[in-house]
Amino acid sequence: MRDNPLISLALVFIPFSLTSIGGGAAIIAGLQNETVNVHGWLTQAEFLHLFGVSRAAPGPGTMLATVIGWKVSGWLGALIASLALFLPSSLLCYAVFRLTNTHRDKEWHRAMREGLAPIGTGLIIAGVISLFRVAEGGVLALVIAALSCVLLYWKPKMPVVAVLALGGAAAALAHYWPQLTGF
Repeated sequence: MRDNPLISLALVFIPFSLTSIGGGAAIIAGLQNETVNVHGWLTQAEFLHLFGVSRAAPGPGTMLATVIGWKVSGWLGALIASLALFLPSSLLCYAVFRLTNTHRDKEWHRAMREGLAPIGTGLIIAGVISLFRVAEGGVLALVIAALSCVLLYWKPKMPVVAVLALGGAAAALAHYWPQLTGF
């Protein structure tokens, strides 16, 4: 049964669906580990490329599940992976909202909401660290990412596309600088 790639996709993505506190970025590290290290469906480079494709495509950032499913088992794999990632968490969110909405003024409800924020933040940071390891961008990638964060904090209304363009230009300049200057 576990040899069936469609069942394996569902068994990988359903738990991530139910633990994606903080959004899709919170599960990147886990997805990278499961798809590359545990199942061997992708190489590190393939994971990074599929991540890039999923982020460039319109729609939710977790479209990574769709492209992983497609890579593993074609269109049916894309469908299974997408449903396994989006459906359980959607149903859980709806049920939790329906059950707790009448208690939103109570102290335990506020504590629960505020307590989940650091968990989501930590999971997102783990995903970023995982991507930095896979990308092997070195110090330059770290500097560009830090400057992007500072720029978005300083000018929060600056279009993200402009920040991406600046980061890409800085990376390209750093890459081609020795060829341009002879240094």
